[in-house]
Amino acid sequence: MRVADFYASLGVARDASQEEIQRTYRSLARKHHPDVSDDPGAETRFKEISEAYQVLSDPATRKRYDVFGPEFRQVPADVDPDEWQAAQQARTSQRAGGFQGFGGFDITDLFGDAFARPTRAPDREAELRLTVEDAYEGGQRTLSFGDGQTTRVNIPAGVTDGQRIRVPSQDEYTGDLYLAVRLAPHDRFRVAGRDITVDLPLTPWEAALGTIAAVETPTGEAKVKVPAETSSGRRLRLRGKGMPNPRGQAGDLYAEVRIVLPTDLTDEQRQLFADLAASSTFDPRKAA
Repeated sequence: MRVADFYASLGVARDASQEEIQRTYRSLARKHHPDVSDDPGAETRFKEISEAYQVLSDPATRKRYDVFGPEFRQVPADVDPDEWQAAQQARTSQRAGGFQGFGGFDITDLFGDAFARPTRAPDREAELRLTVEDAYEGGQRTLSFGDGQTTRVNIPAGVTDGQRIRVPSQDEYTGDLYLAVRLAPHDRFRVAGRDITVDLPLTPWEAALGTIAAVETPTGEAKVKVPAETSSGRRLRLRGKGMPNPRGQAGDLYAEVRIVLPTDLTDEQRQLFADLAASSTFDPRKAA
């Protein structure tokens, strides 16, 4: 979990000028824009610096952030940051015995109870790493954090990489928890959005003559029809067998053909391949 430090996000000092903030943002935005950068984390980084710039580029919003900290959005709009700072300084002096308020009054009597009200803690963010199978099926999971806290999370079936899951706060003082889903690399499945691609190994004769082959999916085997004269690299679609979508059409699963040659051929088998080579006029290097 982390709380954003907008100055750190942009890499500028807290006393940076507005011109420096704008110049730094433009440089970072060009570098990390998802349409330009190949870095898998570019989109997340771009959102982070954009949020930081949105806050720090507005002098009034920046002032509230400087005074109230990351939870500034939860502070009522009618609380003036300058008055709040004065009140905080007065409280510090009062606790030290050197100041008793203005004219002997408690500082909260002057400004009302706005400063006495506890503010809602900032929202939190954490990464939720899932296998393809876990993301496909969804379900409940208990997460533990470094501070010893645990929380029960309901993971919707078919969550995709980069999707955020909101875990609402259980009280009025704790912020919400946002979980950014990250799919772990898989040794068989390649996921793009809701579509899944899996290799389909075939023998040369299966590819040439056609067959019905078993293909692996996140929930078990499925059958796919392989047409005759299928070349290596061809993608056979199993509609709706990709990641589920609770709000619409499920993704597709693609079986990508990979022709595998046999090893340890017998003399008879070698002769069959030799006979085929002698009778065929096909040249793959000249094929259209």
